[in-house]
Amino acid sequence: MKFRNLALVAALAAVIGAPAQAQTEIQWWHSMDGALNDWVNDLAKQYNESQSEYKMVPTYKGEYDQSMAAGIAAFRAGNAPDILQVFEVGTATMMYAKGAVKPVAEVMKEGGVKFDPKAYIPAVAGYYTAPNGQMMSLPFNSSTTVFYYNKDAFKAAGLDPEKAPVTWPDVVSVAAKLKASGSKCPFTTSWMTWAQLESFSTWHNTSYASKGNGFGGLDARLEFNSPLHVRHFENLGNMAKQGLFVYKGRASKAITSFTSGECAMFVGSSGSYASIQRDSKFKFAESTLPYYPDVPGAPQNTIVGGASLWVLSGKPAAHYKGVASFFNFLSKPEVQAASHQRTGYLPITTAAFELTEKSGFYKKNPGTDVAVNQMIRKTTDKSRGVRLGNFVQIRAILDEETEQIWTGKKTAKEALDTAVTRGNELLAKFQAANK
Repeated sequence: MKFRNLALVAALAAVIGAPAQAQTEIQWWHSMDGALNDWVNDLAKQYNESQSEYKMVPTYKGEYDQSMAAGIAAFRAGNAPDILQVFEVGTATMMYAKGAVKPVAEVMKEGGVKFDPKAYIPAVAGYYTAPNGQMMSLPFNSSTTVFYYNKDAFKAAGLDPEKAPVTWPDVVSVAAKLKASGSKCPFTTSWMTWAQLESFSTWHNTSYASKGNGFGGLDARLEFNSPLHVRHFENLGNMAKQGLFVYKGRASKAITSFTSGECAMFVGSSGSYASIQRDSKFKFAESTLPYYPDVPGAPQNTIVGGASLWVLSGKPAAHYKGVASFFNFLSKPEVQAASHQRTGYLPITTAAFELTEKSGFYKKNPGTDVAVNQMIRKTTDKSRGVRLGNFVQIRAILDEETEQIWTGKKTAKEALDTAVTRGNELLAKFQAANK
């Protein structure tokens, strides 16, 4: 009996003295700053507290183009993160990055986690699905373009604060009244190429590029110099000359001009909702994108923006199990619904949308369902999205060329024609490199 007790004491001492099993750290590089950085950190904290086997470590790596470049460079150097957040224009490049990516469907299967691509909103899941039907990345902060306006500024200009401009002629008319009331920036836009060319094209059911905007093959070529596109940029150019539209810079730079109260109307990401709600000192509203009423089929639908999460190859099996566990956590309806309501990003699953609807969130916060309703319509070959190689560089070319319009150095037609020529050269190079 004495020996048995001694053995028991020794065994307990061994257990107590044994070091706790180290957690597997999962590195996640992202581009969420400000209020959205807080959201990402809260998601990681929530996940880490929900289990003890893995530790999610999120790291901000700059704007989308910067984080994508950093991720690719790190992969080549052999020290890539497990998860890389990549904006939607990088999708084709990632899909054709041979050997660099582990498809999300494969990661989930190996991790023993149930995964049903049909659970995700079709317009979102379809964008990140390869031609062979395999889902390549996990939709994360999926957004779309929406229209925001300052209700206080509308009221001060004698406009109805409950009525947003519906058409582009309406925008011009409202902008003139805002300027007359003293506004130095009646209208601005962020993400010029995404909002005023890509989303504009699908919203008007007009081709941005051939081959179904790139979904039909690598031999797609740009078509955003159509009469409608030229007309729109001529319109914006004329608004700029009259002081009705003020260009505030590339990417998301224009958002602070709206949240500060300087600009009264703003086209931007639905994902800007969290920052606008946090930083604005005025009443604002969210509405649908304006359209040209004489264009047949308009409005159609907007397209996915934001980013998805890509899993990089060459990692230990334990890391992929951790990634699968985290992705499963992110896809839970309650987690997705909370994220959607907090940020303005789309609920990536149908269950999360239904949960939000049942909670009464949309009724309590009018306009927050705009992004979802613009996206869930039946798409056409011209409206389901734009997926092209070298898309990041094509956007940069468009920024360069359209900036010439605002300074009066080029006409809208000259700028768009040149952008098409330069962009098609990049598409031809991508096609040749990925035969």
